[in-house]
Amino acid sequence: MPVTVRIPSQLRPLAGGSGEVSLEGETVGEVLKALDGAHPGFAERLFDETGSLRRFVNVFLADEDVRFLSGLDTPVTAGQTLSIVPAVAGG
Repeated sequence: MPVTVRIPSQLRPLAGGSGEVSLEGETVGEVLKALDGAHPGFAERLFDETGSLRRFVNVFLADEDVRFLSGLDTPVTAGQTLSIVPAVAGG
């Protein structure tokens, strides 16, 4: 059973307008790379030149920010949900 990835509205055009996609992977990083494989264009928006998550991109596994877990190496299991949440500037 795959992992569900929730796509923010700003990035939905890359996923054909979908708000959620189901993908396989054993870690957060594998799932996000699978997202780019299935819907090209995500990698450049999610990862910096070193392969790390961009500072303004937050990824949550359930309600936990993966940066406070094991980052991209955080294990995922079938049926879990990842949410991509871009940081929003306010003012």
